[in-house]
Amino acid sequence: MTKVMDRLISGLILIFALLCVTQIRAQKTDTIVHINGNILTGELKRMVSGVVTWKMDGMGTISMEEPKVNTIISDKQFHIKMETGAIYFGSFDSSTEDRMVYIVTRNRRIHIPMHEIVEIYPSRKSFFLRTSANFSLGLNYTKGSGIATLALSGNVDYRKLRNYYNLEWDSNNTFQTDTLTSRKSDGMFTWQRTLSKGWSTNISVMASQNLELGTKLRSSLNLTGIKDIVYNEWNRLYFGLGLNFAQETPFDDSDVTTDAAGLFILNWKVYRLLNPKIWVDANLSYLPYLTDNRSRFTLNLNPKVGLFGNNFKIGTNFYYTYDSRPIAEGAANDDYGLNLQITYSYN
Repeated sequence: MTKVMDRLISGLILIFALLCVTQIRAQKTDTIVHINGNILTGELKRMVSGVVTWKMDGMGTISMEEPKVNTIISDKQFHIKMETGAIYFGSFDSSTEDRMVYIVTRNRRIHIPMHEIVEIYPSRKSFFLRTSANFSLGLNYTKGSGIATLALSGNVDYRKLRNYYNLEWDSNNTFQTDTLTSRKSDGMFTWQRTLSKGWSTNISVMASQNLELGTKLRSSLNLTGIKDIVYNEWNRLYFGLGLNFAQETPFDDSDVTTDAAGLFILNWKVYRLLNPKIWVDANLSYLPYLTDNRSRFTLNLNPKVGLFGNNFKIGTNFYYTYDSRPIAEGAANDDYGLNLQITYSYN
């Protein structure tokens, strides 16, 4: 009886070991054909913002720019988003034509150019593979005037199926000796859901403060429909129309106000990864108030160039804010600033 049990246990251990080996081998059977003809075997982690994340034995995880990929081979299942907004669930097969690939779904094979794919995610992977982040820091100090500036900004985003979640923050502070003389701070959480034909819904909640404009706290809710004008392997340009609902608390003794406004937004993201490598985040918003004779306008421009690979960048952060009728008495109508920043990107 003991011998039978020993053989049974040994057999189960052998089967378990074979299954583990099979699983490990299956995870590393993806193939990328480089435009120079080299064949790379490993594991396709994802592709987003024009960058393919790839894991190879002995080299660890590396990044490759999408324009350098000639074709892909993988029998695993992926979520594949096209520049048209269409989403496929399927695997990849190679094409004999340059910069082409087959997407293999359950009932068809679709022959498409590589540059029309904007996002790739494995169907069954961890939270971190679907997450990207940027962290930026800017500092400046002048001894003669005793003025120092500190700028902090960043974002963390997560993608899954048709949903996109983004948390971003931006804080610009000016100090003279030991006194804070100016502050502009914003924080926003956004949820976008892809519909069809380039359309998405957008819901965001935001909190902001601006000493120059007399705003101690502005809490707002944005409900927007957005439309992609261009979405490809090197940039995304989209606009949005919707409504803004806000409650504002001034720094002085003025009353707290609650207002509704129309909302127009225009966003442009650039991730040009051929030398020189350039990233640009630009957005503007215009809010004509429905409950008051007032309007607001904001512009943010953040161009960067690569320092080391795709992770370390240097660039500038420019912002401009205009308010036709600030809620605090004697507050300025506009505020602007320019900072030099170093950015680390996790993707």
